[in-house]
Amino acid sequence: MVDCGKKWGDFMLMGEYHHNIDEKNRLIIPSKFRYELGEKFIITRGLDGCLFVYPINEWNKIIEKLNTLPFTKKDARAFLRFFLSGATECVFDRQGRVVIQSSLADYAHITKECVIIGVNDRLEIWSREYWDKFLTSNNDDLSDIAENLFDSNVGI
Repeated sequence: MVDCGKKWGDFMLMGEYHHNIDEKNRLIIPSKFRYELGEKFIITRGLDGCLFVYPINEWNKIIEKLNTLPFTKKDARAFLRFFLSGATECVFDRQGRVVIQSSLADYAHITKECVIIGVNDRLEIWSREYWDKFLTSNNDDLSDIAENLFDSNVGI
């Protein structure tokens, strides 16, 4: 059985919201997520072509795990470079917007329409186009993925 250690009512980011990024790379983050993220948070390159957004306390947990990776391993060095070089500490402006650095927006192919999703301990920011492609390309496989990830005794 998979136990993420969290229960309904505990800190958990979830949901899907659609917003546009403006010409100054500002993106409105839904108020529910702003509350959960707190005053300061981290945005960095994510996996699968999106951006990851972490509250500081969750970011610190990630850093603790990353600090255990052996720098002598090529894969560890490559991942650390990828993940940490794009990391930026951010704050919201008065309208609840965050500025997405152009290098991060370029990485995630964000030009206008965005999808912001809650994924337990982080947010993910996707370009609408890439999010739609992700859903389409994985839709047929989700039953198999769920079957592979969960015991037959665990219902979803």
